[in-house]
Amino acid sequence: MGDDGGNGDAGRTTERADGDAEELTYADAGVDIDASEAATAALVGAAAGGDLGADGSDYAGLLDIGDRYLALATDGVGTKLLVAEALGDYSTVGIDCIAMNANDLVAAGVRPVAFVDYLAVEEPDETFAEQVGEGLRTGAEAADVALVGGETAVMPEVVRGLDLAGTCAGLAPKDAVFDGTAEPGDALVGWESSGIHSNGLTLAREAVTREGTYADPCPLEGYDTLGEALLEPTRLYTDLLDPMREHGVRAAAHVTGGGWTNLERMGGLQYEIEDPWPAQPVFEFVRSAGNVSEEEMHRTFNVGTGFVAALAPADAEALAAETGGRVVGRVEAGEGVAIRGLEL
Repeated sequence: MGDDGGNGDAGRTTERADGDAEELTYADAGVDIDASEAATAALVGAAAGGDLGADGSDYAGLLDIGDRYLALATDGVGTKLLVAEALGDYSTVGIDCIAMNANDLVAAGVRPVAFVDYLAVEEPDETFAEQVGEGLRTGAEAADVALVGGETAVMPEVVRGLDLAGTCAGLAPKDAVFDGTAEPGDALVGWESSGIHSNGLTLAREAVTREGTYADPCPLEGYDTLGEALLEPTRLYTDLLDPMREHGVRAAAHVTGGGWTNLERMGGLQYEIEDPWPAQPVFEFVRSAGNVSEEEMHRTFNVGTGFVAALAPADAEALAAETGGRVVGRVEAGEGVAIRGLEL
């Protein structure tokens, strides 16, 4: 889910040993993931009456339409929009909106085919609306999905600034969707992220603005301002779908809100991560600026690896080589996630 969703722990605030600054957590920044998950469970339970009337995974709802599944996923951009607003640059958030939804369908083993957006604004503005539209078009072309419509709602008493969300529809033969459950002994193949993506921005924004602004010069290569580093658009993983099917992937995880604990969506097992992708420099900047612990970083962000799949070890190296991925770890009996020995 954009920014606030996913799995994780609320964290805590502690004093640094040198007394310089308090350790910042996602909960301190304003997002209590445990409370968010409880509210989501209450909503789903009440709306569905305990029965959704369809199959599904943790990433998409699947509706049986005969020989195929129609799949739906919905998500938004989250508080990344506040960075866009501060810089007056909305050109990439449409890509984020497409990617957050399309990637969830891919994690279920479903091909995204169509997208509809919902833009809610405090007051209409042609400039940012055009920029949002350009980003949606760019994201849709990259994901090979059709933009089939959308809604713009002007709600000055409800929305401050704007909010952007969308729903992605996908289709899959019934025998093509992933089982959704890893097995002990499986290898884990991971693919690099493009940066922070669209989750954990509440924590990242709090860290970056502790002693500066989004418009401050950025010490990281490739960006003029700190805000630009946070706006790096979410990577699309739709190109992985066919190779993952061909190599017998059992389950996949889109690493979103809750960071690496998303791997637990592939089943209650132990996920040992020994060789993750290196974190992009923006993560170290956020960690240092906010005095964020390594555990909290991995419970909040993708920290360099945006998508993970579980499959038989004999097929893992071939899949990694074919798609630019790498074997990042393995699945064992037990329960939990460990990154180079750090238990989450």
